[in-house]
Amino acid sequence: MDLPRGMKDFESTENANIEHIRSHFKRLSNLYGFSFMDPSPIELLSTLETKSGPAIRDEIYYFKDKGDREVALRFDFTIGLTRYAASQKSMKLPAKISAFGGVFRYDEPQKGRYRYFHQWDLEIYGKATLESESEVIEFTSRLFDSLLLKNITIDINHRNLVESYINKIFDSTEPQLVSDILRAVDKIAKKSKDKILSEFKDRYDIEKLEKILEFSQIKGTITDVENSFDVSQLESWNELKILFDSLENRGVSNIRINFGIVRGLDYYSGIVFEVFDKNSTLGALAGGGRYDTLTQAFGREDIGATGVAGGVERIILTMQEQNIISENIQKRVAVLYINDEMQKVAYSI
Repeated sequence: MDLPRGMKDFESTENANIEHIRSHFKRLSNLYGFSFMDPSPIELLSTLETKSGPAIRDEIYYFKDKGDREVALRFDFTIGLTRYAASQKSMKLPAKISAFGGVFRYDEPQKGRYRYFHQWDLEIYGKATLESESEVIEFTSRLFDSLLLKNITIDINHRNLVESYINKIFDSTEPQLVSDILRAVDKIAKKSKDKILSEFKDRYDIEKLEKILEFSQIKGTITDVENSFDVSQLESWNELKILFDSLENRGVSNIRINFGIVRGLDYYSGIVFEVFDKNSTLGALAGGGRYDTLTQAFGREDIGATGVAGGVERIILTMQEQNIISENIQKRVAVLYINDEMQKVAYSI
């Protein structure tokens, strides 16, 4: 019998690999003081639409329950954890929460991407401070170190920096324009520049869009970027410098600026980042950033939020490509006996 498209069974070896990632994640999240929880796998559809609007329906599983209520399967942990945090009026801040489990997305299936997959996730709720971003990025770097993935690069950007540059080039602050151009930037890693320009040519000035796409290709160290671009015209550049100083003090060195990182989800509002393995072609293994606009949308103007999530199956595939995972999964042991007299001895071991 067939499964629905994009779904799969996780057999014993695959499940053992998932548990291997889970154990590393839980150990490190405990070390960093995160409280582990499992938010509801089903949300009201209106909750998932809080920031993204009805367009999110194209990317998720949703349906009506027997009470004629529109509900949906979670597509990440951030929405559910933030809904929970926003509803806990007496919760002590800063609150550090982590989660691990399955999520659903109505994506086009491909290698390393199914419609049901596993994520690890952690969030920090409280006063908006760059030290929260620094801690989240440090955690992410340490987790990949613990998994023996040594060729990791964390690409970092600031949404305000890109948005303000879009405002300047297009001489407009119109929200739909900014949103569309951000989506064009987000696509540049997956599509050719010519295809993106063709897609948007009927709506926007192609020369201006091309300038934004060229800007999105700038990457490197703080010094590299300052030597190649007039950063004085960039809003929030100083915040990036402060963050990089903090990460350097924490001993995190596998980081760089990448103006092409904007993250596709609509709720990001500040620092954003994605994690890549130099030896893999699977794309981002993890990503996150600041999303104060989501807590505000849930009625909590008083708390900020930042976090990160990683795709477990993609990480496993990357480890298998580098022959790492087989060296770490605990071997099974069987105790055998050769006659009935040795049975009790075997059972006692």
